[in-house]
Amino acid sequence: MQHRAMRIAVVAVLGVALFVAGGLGLFRGIDRGELQAAPAQGSDTLLQPVLSGSLDQIITSLQQRLRVLPDDYRSYASLGLAYVQQARLTADPSYYPKAEGVLQRSLSLDAKDNYEAMVGMAALAAARHDFAAALGWGERAKAINPANGNVYGVIGDAEVELGRYPQAYAAFQKMVDTLPGLSSYARVSYARELQGNVPGAIASMQAAFDVTGSRADQAWASNQLGDLAFNHRAIATAEADYRRAAGLDPAFVPAQAGLAKVAWARGDLESATKLMTAVVAIYPLPDYVIMLGDLDAASGDHVGASRQYALVRAEAQLFVANGVNVDLELAIFDADHGEPQAALLAARAEWERRKSVLVADALAWALHANGRDAAAWKFERRALSIGYRNALFFFHAAEIRISIGDRAAGVSYLRRALATNPHFSVRWAPVARRELATIGAKR
Repeated sequence: MQHRAMRIAVVAVLGVALFVAGGLGLFRGIDRGELQAAPAQGSDTLLQPVLSGSLDQIITSLQQRLRVLPDDYRSYASLGLAYVQQARLTADPSYYPKAEGVLQRSLSLDAKDNYEAMVGMAALAAARHDFAAALGWGERAKAINPANGNVYGVIGDAEVELGRYPQAYAAFQKMVDTLPGLSSYARVSYARELQGNVPGAIASMQAAFDVTGSRADQAWASNQLGDLAFNHRAIATAEADYRRAAGLDPAFVPAQAGLAKVAWARGDLESATKLMTAVVAIYPLPDYVIMLGDLDAASGDHVGASRQYALVRAEAQLFVANGVNVDLELAIFDADHGEPQAALLAARAEWERRKSVLVADALAWALHANGRDAAAWKFERRALSIGYRNALFFFHAAEIRISIGDRAAGVSYLRRALATNPHFSVRWAPVARRELATIGAKR
């Protein structure tokens, strides 16, 4: 798969999009205004041989080094992390087996003190959505080097995805205390967002932007700020953040996807479709392919939509073939696109593995698609229990309550969904507006 010159961000062990304070004291230094504090010790990444240049160049450099020094276990660990990042940046999961091979090679050379490879294995397991394994590797790395901030990052990432939120927040706090910088501040931003503290999440991500060391890292952080703004109805701010990200690193594709969302939110369906078509051609991330299919459907191009949805299923098979668990993603996709039984099977399987609010919401939605709304509400309540202000969660809650017969609660949740983000979904936001107009008027 062709890879444009995307520069590596120093968030190599951030997890897969894993991104409060309160009594836990998260980000307490930044709350005191100490935004300019430099990292205390070490580097904010394990990819120390090369911190700039395209990821292709980093991989080539490490490969050349290993030809000369075939017993350099640290370079094997760095190469494994680079392969994990390459898979994420290209949406090509065939890099994951490569990553596993070189990380195992690193461990075969040094299995006793090799915390770098263990952090790499944790990042790989997280990328494959095996968060129990990621936690296990992270704990092994911590036992060897408890002073290294990166180990707390991968541990916290895994704890978040397993639904162990207090433990995750404590791990992120330890990372901030040990290794303040882009990776730790970004994690705090996500932790705050999960608890409904959106201003705190924005402040934390702005702090991450402020300490970045390269334009590529700034582009990543600016894009995250754009997502936070878009998800909480600040469209103009989101557009500015996405344009800044695109200007900082023109090869950073997610910024173009953000601009496609902005175009759709402003009613320019044609521009949104063109932008997202270009994004998918370079970076066929399943979420982007689904959005393109929904844009096609919204414009009446049902043939194009079917083609994109078929691509999603083909991609899912490719991910599974390379060791990635996609049950969560398929549960939502199948529930949305007419495969309720498959959705419920996938959601239940994922719930057996982890108990995060994302999985609770997916299971609730799959149960609703199968007409089991009483059971669905039990899980949707759990999804809403930590304060996460997610418009799609509110919409799911509304549909479940309406199906149960509680229209008053349904209207309330529809209002919350649209107040949080009136453009939360190409597929469902228009439905939410229509239902609110119809049911609200009747009430």
